Amino acid sequence: MSIEVKNVNKLYGSQKALDNVSFSVNTGEVVGFLGPNGAGKSTLMKIITCYIPQSSGSVNVCGFDVETQSIDVRKNVGYLPENNPLYYDMYVKEYLEFIAGIHKVPQIKQRVAEMIETIGLSVEQKKKIGQLSKGYKQRVGLAQALLHNPQVLILDEPTTGLDPNQLAEIRALIKRIGATKTIMLSTHIMQEVEAICDRVIIINNGKIVANAKASDLKKIASNKEIITIEFAESLEAQQLQKVKGVLKVSLLANNTWEIEGDGQSDVRNNLFHFAVENKLSVLTLRKETQSIEDVFKELTKQ
Repeated sequence: MSIEVKNVNKLYGSQKALDNVSFSVNTGEVVGFLGPNGAGKSTLMKIITCYIPQSSGSVNVCGFDVETQSIDVRKNVGYLPENNPLYYDMYVKEYLEFIAGIHKVPQIKQRVAEMIETIGLSVEQKKKIGQLSKGYKQRVGLAQALLHNPQVLILDEPTTGLDPNQLAEIRALIKRIGATKTIMLSTHIMQEVEAICDRVIIINNGKIVANAKASDLKKIASNKEIITIEFAESLEAQQLQKVKGVLKVSLLANNTWEIEGDGQSDVRNNLFHFAVENKLSVLTLRKETQSIEDVFKELTKQ
């Protein structure tokens, strides 16, 4: 087990940033850490990477305690903070050699050359970091996090501010790295979760509200169903509201309605019989699948 968090609390005065948080991340997993702003994501990542201490509870990384064995933890962790602090006046290769020296990496030049090739920085390695695009700066941040060959990568909002092409490149890079490393990343981009992550942990108000495989996450939300139906004729909302199993009715466009069902019966069947009984023509009828974004909204609503 690469990361083990047990009953962790973090207090800032009277404010509780983390409330009895527990979870584990297995070796080789890519785990998405989600939550609204201020939920406690960055706080927990800083605790795991030994930047700040927890108020109570325990955190182990690769078998080492973050409080009593912080140097051993840091040797096994690569960290890319949200703001990606870089020395803009340094050249890419110069900066990476400097970071490798801090980590006491053997054969520094060879390791830096290897990392430049792996991360895709070859064409930019002789530029100053300040001259790079946002996407290449993120690559430099990933390179510095990987230089000492850590077993665990902690990435805080690694794709913030990237354009669609840069997003695709960095996601592919993280996915490739995740084949041999344990990765925990925070993000607000739900498509990223589905594209990269094996498992998702959602935190809200300092508490874990979900911990499941990305493919199973939708099952833990409410059992309401959403139906979109388009009639050829116009009708009143009150008519649809009387259909068995219908909880809520919203007009989307001319004669097109969004129906929220109670999940107890198949509302589509009831709507079909309603249309037949009222001599209405149904042009389209489809059941909307709940997205991870829908689940996230439901689990983190105040």
